[in-house]
Amino acid sequence: MFVKMVKTLCLVSAALLAGCQAGTTAASAQDAAAGKQQEQAVPADCSEGQSPLSQKMSSGATWSLCFSVDPKLGMVLSDVAFAPPGAEPIKLISSMSLAQLEVPYDDGGRMTSDITTAGFGGPNMHSLTETECAGDLLEHPIPTIGDGKKFGKIVDRPVLCSDMVDAGLSYRSGEVGELLAKRKDDWQLSTISKVGWYEYINQITFGADGTIRPSLGATGDLSPADYSDKDHGSAVGEGQQDHASSHSHNAVWKIDWALGGEAGQQIEQYDTRSTGKEGKHSPVVEGKYTKIASPATGRWKDSRWWKVSAPSLLNEDGHVMSYEIDMGKTDSFTFVDDARNHQPSEQGAGSGTEEIGYDVAFTNADECQVYATYNRGGCGRGVLDYVKDQKRQKLDDVVSWVAVGYHHVPRDEEQSPMEVHWQGFNLVPRDLTATRIDPPEERKDLNGQPDNWDGQMPPEEE
Repeated sequence: MFVKMVKTLCLVSAALLAGCQAGTTAASAQDAAAGKQQEQAVPADCSEGQSPLSQKMSSGATWSLCFSVDPKLGMVLSDVAFAPPGAEPIKLISSMSLAQLEVPYDDGGRMTSDITTAGFGGPNMHSLTETECAGDLLEHPIPTIGDGKKFGKIVDRPVLCSDMVDAGLSYRSGEVGELLAKRKDDWQLSTISKVGWYEYINQITFGADGTIRPSLGATGDLSPADYSDKDHGSAVGEGQQDHASSHSHNAVWKIDWALGGEAGQQIEQYDTRSTGKEGKHSPVVEGKYTKIASPATGRWKDSRWWKVSAPSLLNEDGHVMSYEIDMGKTDSFTFVDDARNHQPSEQGAGSGTEEIGYDVAFTNADECQVYATYNRGGCGRGVLDYVKDQKRQKLDDVVSWVAVGYHHVPRDEEQSPMEVHWQGFNLVPRDLTATRIDPPEERKDLNGQPDNWDGQMPPEEE
């Protein structure tokens, strides 16, 4: 049984930081039975207008960061750091937020850019109740008009939900009659913003292993004004009538990296390819990193991901610390047996390439670069302009722009309100530590190929 003990997080101004003790504790059943409580986490040092938050995880690691609300961007997290058990914090990210949410309708009758037109902050960011938040409700000063400096007033409202949730099994290894298993927790920070008939859950999840999962959930109601025909929507009324128009949720997140410092990062793209050769039991596949030296855009495909690394930071194995950008889509595969005994099907073969667009883009940090589209200032209208204008620069102070789309085809069950539907991606630690951050006592000395393995081996093919 996994026991989780929760305390209210401390949310304070930077001036009161020294007097703040915060943290949610989580322990194994053995620790709980012994009455052992984990150490409390130390909040981040934040600027004026930001609120420090920190959280101790089931792995013994600690997250720390600063929370603020921008009138347009909504939730902004800054100075995100991760401290493995017993180690100093590693600063990962200078700032991260949504940078645009475009919603075009399939019939061409409507298109909104919700971040730049309406905004996720200010009055569009709603106060939360215990129904929306099973964890801790935290207040933050929210202006009633704009940034509150010239008009309106600033009111402290409960807009941030900080929730510790059971994240399932962290690991399991059953060898030679010995079972090693542990559950883990996730720390979820979320806000809710209402734009028109849609209500968006802006959520960032921090894992006990160092993983970060930005995601966007959409609920509310189908557009009462956007009904078209069977070619551009789905019938949600009786019979074949009232076709609610299909549409897309095109979201872009901006991550300004701080791994290794404000500069000195590099980007690599990883791809696999078939060599056409056969090994003893399976085809031979090669994996390769390609360095992206200057600002660029990239398209996702099967078995492709990107790595943000800091060559100046090495783990105890001498490997460069990095984070992997995982788009969260499946890596498609074909069973080896099927490939050997069947001919390729022509159905669905081939794929076109887009001349404009990206799944991920990389630029150098520039304060002028705020939004993915409809940006204001001399640095360009959006990400494609940023990349074009910086193409002769060396990537050094890296910003990642990650685009994740969701095509929404309405269904009867979405009236009403809609069930929440989600889109997002993962930032996964790669070689941040020499081994897993919380190995069981029996595996603490295992690093590299084992000298002797007494456990079960896979069966040999005939």
